[in-house]
Amino acid sequence: MILIQHATVVGATAVAAYTDVRVGKIPNWLTYPLLLAGPAVFYLGMGTEGLSRALTGMLACGFVPFFMWRAGGMSGGDVKLFAGIGAMTGALVGIEVLFYSVCAAMFVALGMLIKNKRLLVALGNIFYLAFNRVLPKKWRRSVRAELKDEIRIGVPIFVGTAFAIALRHPEWVG
Repeated sequence: MILIQHATVVGATAVAAYTDVRVGKIPNWLTYPLLLAGPAVFYLGMGTEGLSRALTGMLACGFVPFFMWRAGGMSGGDVKLFAGIGAMTGALVGIEVLFYSVCAAMFVALGMLIKNKRLLVALGNIFYLAFNRVLPKKWRRSVRAELKDEIRIGVPIFVGTAFAIALRHPEWVG
């Protein structure tokens, strides 16, 4: 059963990556089935313990992305996708996926900043975002909207998912 769940998650994130690149959205028709199927499959396989495992995974994997969404740093489709991954895989694998996805997104963002010759500007923004509240008023500044970069993280989510699942199923890799 776990193999089917893991294969489903890899397939779903591949579709999410495609739609995110093409139209800039991860659709509800892709995320809601994961959110519903995960608890159902775990319940059928393991009873109430499985249901608890799926719900814990959903919450654990959606928690940080939810707050990132509230702060404007992530879209709602990304949050639902992470929660759906947690629901389908459980908290442990889901958190691994979240970690590897964030690592992949970091490399994409770093590459974009280097390509656009904006790495130093971004580092300055990070400084001011982190310390603005504690700096003396005369040193404070706001981060201008045109200095903020946006990346779509559908592809990094797929890469993180594929990597995490490949580590658990090396026989799939070859």
